[in-house]
Amino acid sequence: MNPQTNTFSKQNIKVLILAGGYDFGRCALATSLPVPLWPLNGRASIEHLLENLADQEIKHVVILPGPNQSFFTKSLQMDNRIEIEYLVEPLPVGTAGSIREAGKDTDKSLFILLPASMICPPDIDLLINEHIKGNADLTVVLETVNSDNCEREGQACGIFICERSVLELIPQGGYSDIKEGLIPKMLQAGRNVHAVTLSHRTGNFRDCREYLQAVSNNIEGIAKLNNTEHCESNDLYNLWTGAEVKINPSARIAGNVILMDNVHISEGAVVIGPSVIGKNVTVGKNSVVVNSIVWDNSVINSNCYVEHSILDYNSHLYSHANITGNCIASGTRETAKVIRGDLKNTTKKRHKTLQHISVRIKYGFHKIFGMCTQKNLKYLAPLLLSIAFLWSYWAGIRDLWNIWLQSDEYSSGLLVPFIAGYIIWLRRKEILSVPVKPSIWGLFLFILAQAMRLFGLFFLFGSAERISIVFSIAAIVLLLFGWKLLMKVSTVILFLFLMLPWPNRIHAAVSLPLQQVSTASAVFCLEVLGFDILREGNVIHIGNAVVAVAEACNGLRMITAFFVITGLVALLVNRTWWEKLIVLISSVPVAFLCNTLRLAITAIIFTWIKGPYWEKIFHDFGGYAMMPLALGFIVGELWLIDKLTIVPEEKKEIIIERQKR
Repeated sequence: MNPQTNTFSKQNIKVLILAGGYDFGRCALATSLPVPLWPLNGRASIEHLLENLADQEIKHVVILPGPNQSFFTKSLQMDNRIEIEYLVEPLPVGTAGSIREAGKDTDKSLFILLPASMICPPDIDLLINEHIKGNADLTVVLETVNSDNCEREGQACGIFICERSVLELIPQGGYSDIKEGLIPKMLQAGRNVHAVTLSHRTGNFRDCREYLQAVSNNIEGIAKLNNTEHCESNDLYNLWTGAEVKINPSARIAGNVILMDNVHISEGAVVIGPSVIGKNVTVGKNSVVVNSIVWDNSVINSNCYVEHSILDYNSHLYSHANITGNCIASGTRETAKVIRGDLKNTTKKRHKTLQHISVRIKYGFHKIFGMCTQKNLKYLAPLLLSIAFLWSYWAGIRDLWNIWLQSDEYSSGLLVPFIAGYIIWLRRKEILSVPVKPSIWGLFLFILAQAMRLFGLFFLFGSAERISIVFSIAAIVLLLFGWKLLMKVSTVILFLFLMLPWPNRIHAAVSLPLQQVSTASAVFCLEVLGFDILREGNVIHIGNAVVAVAEACNGLRMITAFFVITGLVALLVNRTWWEKLIVLISSVPVAFLCNTLRLAITAIIFTWIKGPYWEKIFHDFGGYAMMPLALGFIVGELWLIDKLTIVPEEKKEIIIERQKR
């Protein structure tokens, strides 16, 4: 493409930047600050994108901020070289719907759709050339994906190029998606859809995990965004620093690390890359930061541990805080309040606290060894083994805790250990009556569990390590108490598997089909009720309302929660084994039924109520209301089984003896 053609083409291009989206409170950091405003070396990622587009002589840009326009107008620093306008829609319109709305009041001949959060934006000239070479009406941009230590092609990166003629195939109103709605219509109409693969990764991100991964993979490019000085480099690390950075001689740095202006790394602190430490950040004495991003004006006090995490602006962590795999928003309960007052008084209080703790520990040891008489020796071994088990699996248990708190699908797993303990307490008399006969087979089972754990750690299968937790518990019970007691509590141990999240491959294979089935079942239910429904992919149009069945509403959360409920009922009720088995198996159809009812009712209610606040309240309330409904289904199921079955009465034998004369 010659320069004149290039200039002329760019005058007829309108770039659309998708910057909106509803978080529904899933991530505290994304709720407090939209993802496109997350920083890349001190500036919002969307600002870097706009600057890049201006450098490539793009003149017209439309930003679709969704519900977050106020954030962008207050925080975004505009580039004067670009004409920027906002396109605000009260309801989601989809990717194709965004092109439709942006093309109404313009005569531009070419539209380029870009995600707002990208580290390495593509070359616009290259995209236009490839679009022209493909003689396409719509071009889908793909990028290479690193998988199993090899590169493969085929993952869409959210970039699309389309001609103005495509607008006639997009519905005039409502929600419309490019992949699920527009492309099938284009193929049916005989239009040309072309795919082009980029030679590099764009580094686009939508959440905390993708943000960390994108920064880790492109940290050298991020360091160049603000011309951070590359001050040191060796076999162990690459270090980029800003102005007035202070690093204590006893501090240690490894990997690729960016330290921005006025960063202070204290005595004994460790920073392991890839990591980015923002402006005016203090990393306290003996604290450790591993593969994390700390935003400006944050304080990490002494002896803290931060790994695979993001800290918001102005975050302040207590001493000895432990943050792993978390996204911390300033002002939430995970952050600490700023410690005020005289430092000497604080030091004295800490010293007194440590003295008090040491006295309590000594007292505890005296109590433990005082119990070690011949009579109470049998209680010491389980206690010590339990302490060793908790110490060994503490990291895995902590990861499970984070999954329970952050994942909607597996949050019910938090209740499983407490329910199991409650069941053991209810059966304590039966358990105590079982004779204790330790078995050496427990040692072999424990070795098998540790081999499974080693396999998971070596090959990075987190599910294998979590499964070994339950096997280790069974092994300890068998080793200390024998086969009879293990069989007595076997159902409770099996119940513990419900606290574990599904393996990633199974979760990924099940989520999308469940989402489609949930949408289809909700549409069927609404049509039976007489509503006029239009389905586009996983989006339901009912009246003037648009209800998108998100991945979180696919029914997997219902299934995992109902497994826990039915498991609890099966452990508590006094029924035969086959009745309990029916209750357990029925949890899947009951979950589907309740999820369908929830989606159908939510769609109907959304035609009455307006506004994201009330929609979120009813969305959350609908999920909670399904739990008592499911319990009612189970109780009704047990009642029906009781009415349909007759337990045979035991007949006493009648013995007739002839009297002897």
